[in-house]
Amino acid sequence: MTKALTDTVTLRHGARIKGRIVQPPMLTNSGLSGGFVSQDTLNYYTTRSESAGMVIVEYCYVIKDGGPSHTWAANKEQLGVQSDEHIEGLRKIAQSLQSKGNKAILQINHSGRESNFPARHGGRALAPSAIDFSFLDYPVEEITEEEIYKVIEAFGLATRRAIQAGFDGVEIHGANHYLHQQFFSKWSNQRQDKWGGSYENRTRFIREVNDQVFKVIREEAPKDFIVGYRISPEEIHGVNVGYTYQDSTRLVEDLGKHYDFDYIHISNLNYKNKPAGQSSTYAQLYRQVLPDDVKIIVVGGITNEEKAKDALNYADFAAVGRGTLIDPQFGKKIMEGRGNEIVTEISPEQAEISKLPPALITLFSDEKMPLQIPGRESLFHLHGQDKEYYREGY
Repeated sequence: MTKALTDTVTLRHGARIKGRIVQPPMLTNSGLSGGFVSQDTLNYYTTRSESAGMVIVEYCYVIKDGGPSHTWAANKEQLGVQSDEHIEGLRKIAQSLQSKGNKAILQINHSGRESNFPARHGGRALAPSAIDFSFLDYPVEEITEEEIYKVIEAFGLATRRAIQAGFDGVEIHGANHYLHQQFFSKWSNQRQDKWGGSYENRTRFIREVNDQVFKVIREEAPKDFIVGYRISPEEIHGVNVGYTYQDSTRLVEDLGKHYDFDYIHISNLNYKNKPAGQSSTYAQLYRQVLPDDVKIIVVGGITNEEKAKDALNYADFAAVGRGTLIDPQFGKKIMEGRGNEIVTEISPEQAEISKLPPALITLFSDEKMPLQIPGRESLFHLHGQDKEYYREGY
């Protein structure tokens, strides 16, 4: 079947997505102390009420020790969903995204060893194993079994809060070196108990979180509530091999067999990336082992309409990150046949139109930062104007 970007897609539990453009989760550097939603956060998401048929809100940590994680803003944090007090702000995000018919998804996570805020301010960074990671400037503690079960419970509570806040679904963050991936990785998980060692043991945490999340959904969510899982297809850093594409393909197959996920979201630098020596992309390999009604989202390098169209040769949805950062009407323009009008480069004027939070503008205007966004040279003269937002050298 030929796919079009303007198709309405029905997911396996009945949710209908208007179009095949997805906005992936992207850190806004806008949360208040404690992970609460700020006005900058609301401005950003309200402006993206027509960016895509489905918007996945940036990762929210589910328990106190699970974040905050990476942010470049000196007085801003990662968003959280670790208490009922967070529901009100998250509800405002969901309502703003849904105001034009978008589906709003909340990504839930525990950052594990990447929980740098608590680690640098008298708290702890927990991980499957207490390894001396050379790229971290703080120690990592091995999470106890009691703490593991508390985290599992916290994912269920976070799912309940997402439901109460009115989100259309949740995405479990199993990618990008956070706690799910840390347990799955042979390199970062060196435990000798039931949570480490064999494939079955290294995926035990993933399964237990899934069980808790789906239990809450069955009991409390609407029938068409959306559930996704984000995964990094490989973890290979030179001689340090956490897992290969064969391992992740086996995991994806198990996720499709044993759980009612609506979609698998592949986190990658380019949507056409392939494992070394393979002729098929990761998405094509996953498609072979997934049920037909489990959709695949690809991300990476999809910056315009033509690339979004091409992405549908490999997957069911095209996730557009930088494109929706620059032009918050990316999806709307495609749905209306105006793809040629999509703004593809940032400028001071476009940054204002797109309501980028001040810390993001300061970040993109730093010539030293590796994060690339087309046209960012036009922002260089703005760097340093918002010193209160910026964490030097981060």
